[in-house]
Amino acid sequence: MAMRFDERKWRMTVKIMAWKIGTAASLALAIGIASGPAVAKSGRPIVGVASYYNKDYRGRTASGQRYDPNKFTCAHRSLPFGTRLRVTDAKTQRSVQVTVNDRGPFIKGRVLDLSFAAAKALNMPGRGLIRVTAAVQ
Repeated sequence: MAMRFDERKWRMTVKIMAWKIGTAASLALAIGIASGPAVAKSGRPIVGVASYYNKDYRGRTASGQRYDPNKFTCAHRSLPFGTRLRVTDAKTQRSVQVTVNDRGPFIKGRVLDLSFAAAKALNMPGRGLIRVTAAVQ
């Protein structure tokens, strides 16, 4: 038994596929434009108080990645995901390079939430909150 070609079904299928491809392309374009580190290069350092994630925290970040306490990452309210920052402790002058992969902190006066690995490198677990300066790399 031969299948009969149904032009109406074919046209509908083409329209649906075009819509799906157009939507996916638009989303990819929007993400690509909004997430590049070039957008964040303002030249001004970020100065303020940093906190850090508890080492037992498990969950997903705003970028969709699974939080890994052993990676050097951070949360910032507005910098694009993927932006690399050099974070320096104002008291000890120790510094680490981190990548923005989350949103926050949402507590007034704080500028960054650091991963546990980054906090450990800055000797934060013994001191709690610290004053930092961060610059886009």
